[in-house]
Amino acid sequence: MGNVEQGLASWYGVPYHGRRAANGEIYDMYKMTAAHRTLPFNTVVRVTNLTNNETVEVRINDRGPFVEDRIIDLSLAAARAIDMVAAGTARVRVEIISGSPNPVAGSFAVQVGAFADRANADRLRDQLATRFQPVLVDSFDGPKGRLYRLRVGSVPTEAAARQLAAKLHSEEGFETFVVRLDHDPVRGGSE
Repeated sequence: MGNVEQGLASWYGVPYHGRRAANGEIYDMYKMTAAHRTLPFNTVVRVTNLTNNETVEVRINDRGPFVEDRIIDLSLAAARAIDMVAAGTARVRVEIISGSPNPVAGSFAVQVGAFADRANADRLRDQLATRFQPVLVDSFDGPKGRLYRLRVGSVPTEAAARQLAAKLHSEEGFETFVVRLDHDPVRGGSE
Protein backbone atom coordinates (compact mmCIF):
# COMPACT_ATOMS: atom_id res chain seq x y z
CA MET A 1 0.00 0.00 0.00
CA GLY A 2 2.75 2.52 0.83
CA ASN A 3 1.83 5.47 3.04
CA VAL A 4 -1.13 6.79 1.01
CA GLU A 5 -3.86 5.00 -0.90
CA GLN A 6 -6.91 6.37 -2.72
CA GLY A 7 -10.07 4.52 -3.60
CA LEU A 8 -13.57 3.69 -2.49
CA ALA A 9 -14.56 3.29 1.17
CA SER A 10 -17.65 1.55 2.46
CA TRP A 11 -18.95 1.06 6.00
CA TYR A 12 -20.33 -1.83 8.02
CA GLY A 13 -22.48 -2.21 11.10
CA VAL A 14 -25.27 -4.71 11.70
CA PRO A 15 -25.02 -7.75 11.47
CA TYR A 16 -21.29 -7.57 12.30
CA HIS A 17 -21.80 -5.45 15.45
CA GLY A 18 -21.04 -7.63 18.47
CA ARG A 19 -19.24 -10.32 16.48
CA ARG A 20 -15.54 -11.09 16.70
CA ALA A 21 -13.32 -8.98 14.43
CA ALA A 22 -10.32 -10.54 12.69
CA ASN A 23 -7.94 -9.36 15.44
CA GLY A 24 -10.00 -11.19 18.08
CA GLU A 25 -11.75 -8.24 19.70
CA ILE A 26 -15.52 -7.77 19.59
CA TYR A 27 -16.51 -5.43 16.76
CA ASP A 28 -18.23 -2.28 18.01
CA MET A 29 -19.71 -0.19 15.20
CA TYR A 30 -19.71 2.84 17.52
CA LYS A 31 -15.89 2.91 17.85
CA MET A 32 -13.45 4.50 15.40
CA THR A 33 -12.19 1.35 13.70
CA ALA A 34 -11.88 -0.05 10.20
CA ALA A 35 -11.19 -3.16 8.15
CA HIS A 36 -8.31 -3.26 5.65
CA ARG A 37 -7.04 -6.26 3.67
CA THR A 38 -3.29 -5.77 4.18
CA LEU A 39 -2.40 -3.19 6.86
CA PRO A 40 -1.20 -4.64 10.18
CA PHE A 41 -3.66 -4.61 13.07
CA ASN A 42 -3.51 -1.48 15.28
CA THR A 43 -2.22 0.69 12.42
CA VAL A 44 -3.90 4.08 12.73
CA VAL A 45 -4.91 5.75 9.48
CA ARG A 46 -6.46 9.09 8.55
CA VAL A 47 -9.34 8.70 6.14
CA THR A 48 -10.36 11.78 4.13
CA ASN A 49 -13.65 11.90 2.24
CA LEU A 50 -12.53 13.44 -1.07
CA THR A 51 -16.02 14.85 -1.74
CA ASN A 52 -16.30 16.99 1.40
CA ASN A 53 -12.75 16.98 2.88
CA GLU A 54 -14.02 15.60 6.22
CA THR A 55 -11.42 13.42 7.99
CA VAL A 56 -11.41 10.73 10.66
CA GLU A 57 -8.69 8.68 12.32
CA VAL A 58 -9.36 4.97 12.71
CA ARG A 59 -7.52 1.92 14.02
CA ILE A 60 -7.34 -1.18 11.83
CA ASN A 61 -8.85 -4.12 13.72
CA ASP A 62 -10.51 -6.21 11.03
CA ARG A 63 -9.99 -7.61 7.52
CA GLY A 64 -11.93 -6.51 4.48
CA PRO A 65 -13.59 -5.20 2.44
CA PHE A 66 -13.90 -8.14 0.09
CA VAL A 67 -15.61 -6.19 -2.66
CA GLU A 68 -13.43 -5.62 -5.70
CA ASP A 69 -13.42 -1.84 -5.98
CA ARG A 70 -13.16 -0.95 -2.26
CA ILE A 71 -10.03 -0.29 -0.18
CA ILE A 72 -11.33 0.21 3.38
CA ASP A 73 -14.44 -0.66 5.36
CA LEU A 74 -15.22 1.88 8.11
CA SER A 75 -17.21 1.40 11.29
CA LEU A 76 -20.57 3.20 11.43
CA ALA A 77 -19.09 5.83 13.77
CA ALA A 78 -16.20 6.54 11.39
CA ALA A 79 -18.55 6.70 8.39
CA ARG A 80 -20.72 9.22 10.25
CA ALA A 81 -17.65 11.33 11.04
CA ILE A 82 -16.93 11.86 7.34
CA ASP A 83 -20.60 12.08 6.32
CA MET A 84 -20.83 8.99 4.09
CA VAL A 85 -23.47 6.84 5.84
CA ALA A 86 -26.36 7.81 3.57
CA ALA A 87 -24.34 7.34 0.37
CA GLY A 88 -22.92 4.01 1.59
CA THR A 89 -19.58 4.58 -0.14
CA ALA A 90 -17.22 7.50 -0.74
CA ARG A 91 -13.99 8.23 -2.61
CA VAL A 92 -11.33 8.54 0.07
CA ARG A 93 -7.63 9.01 0.74
CA VAL A 94 -6.15 6.70 3.39
CA GLU A 95 -2.90 7.84 5.05
CA ILE A 96 -0.91 5.88 7.62
CA ILE A 97 -0.30 8.07 10.67
CA SER A 98 0.76 5.48 13.27
CA GLY A 99 2.30 2.09 12.85
CA SER A 100 4.90 0.95 10.38
CA PRO A 101 5.58 3.74 7.83
CA ASN A 102 5.93 1.17 5.07
CA PRO A 103 4.15 -2.03 6.20
CA VAL A 104 5.26 -4.42 3.50
CA ALA A 105 6.74 -7.29 5.53
CA GLY A 106 4.51 -10.02 6.83
CA SER A 107 2.77 -13.02 5.39
CA PHE A 108 0.34 -12.55 2.52
CA ALA A 109 -2.03 -14.78 0.55
CA VAL A 110 -4.50 -14.42 -2.29
CA GLN A 111 -8.19 -14.99 -1.64
CA VAL A 112 -9.84 -16.60 -4.66
CA GLY A 113 -13.32 -17.29 -3.34
CA ALA A 114 -15.78 -17.55 -0.46
CA PHE A 115 -18.33 -20.35 -0.27
CA ALA A 116 -21.40 -21.11 1.82
CA ASP A 117 -20.84 -24.84 1.28
CA ARG A 118 -17.62 -26.25 2.74
CA ALA A 119 -17.62 -29.08 0.16
CA ASN A 120 -17.37 -26.56 -2.70
CA ALA A 121 -14.41 -24.85 -1.02
CA ASP A 122 -12.70 -28.20 -0.42
CA ARG A 123 -13.26 -29.31 -4.02
CA LEU A 124 -11.64 -26.14 -5.42
CA ARG A 125 -8.84 -26.37 -2.84
CA ASP A 126 -8.04 -29.90 -4.05
CA GLN A 127 -7.97 -28.76 -7.69
CA LEU A 128 -5.67 -25.80 -6.96
CA ALA A 129 -3.37 -27.77 -4.65
CA THR A 130 -1.96 -29.64 -7.66
CA ARG A 131 -0.42 -26.34 -8.86
CA PHE A 132 -0.18 -24.04 -5.83
CA GLN A 133 0.90 -24.41 -2.20
CA PRO A 134 -0.40 -23.87 0.36
CA VAL A 135 -4.10 -23.72 -0.50
CA LEU A 136 -6.20 -23.31 2.63
CA VAL A 137 -9.83 -23.07 3.61
CA ASP A 138 -10.55 -20.61 6.42
CA SER A 139 -14.01 -20.32 7.99
CA PHE A 140 -15.66 -17.13 9.25
CA ASP A 141 -19.10 -15.81 10.13
CA GLY A 142 -20.51 -13.80 7.25
CA PRO A 143 -23.65 -11.63 7.24
CA LYS A 144 -25.82 -14.63 6.33
CA GLY A 145 -24.02 -17.39 8.23
CA ARG A 146 -20.82 -19.39 8.06
CA LEU A 147 -18.62 -18.91 4.97
CA TYR A 148 -15.45 -20.65 3.84
CA ARG A 149 -12.70 -18.53 2.26
CA LEU A 150 -10.24 -20.14 -0.08
CA ARG A 151 -6.76 -18.65 0.09
CA VAL A 152 -3.72 -19.48 -1.99
CA GLY A 153 -0.07 -19.02 -1.01
CA SER A 154 1.90 -17.66 1.88
CA VAL A 155 4.46 -15.13 0.67
CA PRO A 156 6.55 -12.59 2.61
CA THR A 157 5.59 -9.38 0.80
CA GLU A 158 2.49 -7.73 -0.56
CA ALA A 159 4.26 -7.30 -3.91
CA ALA A 160 4.85 -11.07 -4.18
CA ALA A 161 1.20 -11.68 -3.32
CA ARG A 162 0.13 -9.25 -6.06
CA GLN A 163 2.23 -11.23 -8.56
CA LEU A 164 0.56 -14.44 -7.41
CA ALA A 165 -2.85 -12.76 -7.70
CA ALA A 166 -2.06 -11.71 -11.28
CA LYS A 167 -1.05 -15.29 -12.12
CA LEU A 168 -4.23 -16.71 -10.56
CA HIS A 169 -6.28 -14.19 -12.52
CA SER A 170 -4.58 -14.73 -15.88
CA GLU A 171 -4.16 -18.53 -15.68
CA GLU A 172 -7.23 -19.53 -13.68
CA GLY A 173 -9.64 -16.62 -14.28
CA PHE A 174 -10.18 -15.79 -10.60
CA GLU A 175 -11.17 -12.39 -9.24
CA THR A 176 -8.66 -12.07 -6.40
CA PHE A 177 -7.93 -10.15 -3.20
CA VAL A 178 -4.50 -9.87 -1.60
CA VAL A 179 -4.82 -10.34 2.16
CA ARG A 180 -2.46 -10.20 5.11
CA LEU A 181 -2.37 -13.46 7.03
CA ASP A 182 -2.69 -12.76 10.73
CA HIS A 183 -1.69 -16.26 11.80
CA ASP A 184 0.61 -19.02 10.64
CA PRO A 185 -1.33 -20.36 7.63
CA VAL A 186 0.19 -23.82 7.94
CA ARG A 187 0.11 -24.36 11.73
CA GLY A 188 -3.07 -22.68 12.89
CA GLY A 189 -6.00 -20.41 12.41
CA SER A 190 -7.53 -22.35 9.54
CA GLU A 191 -10.03 -25.16 9.63
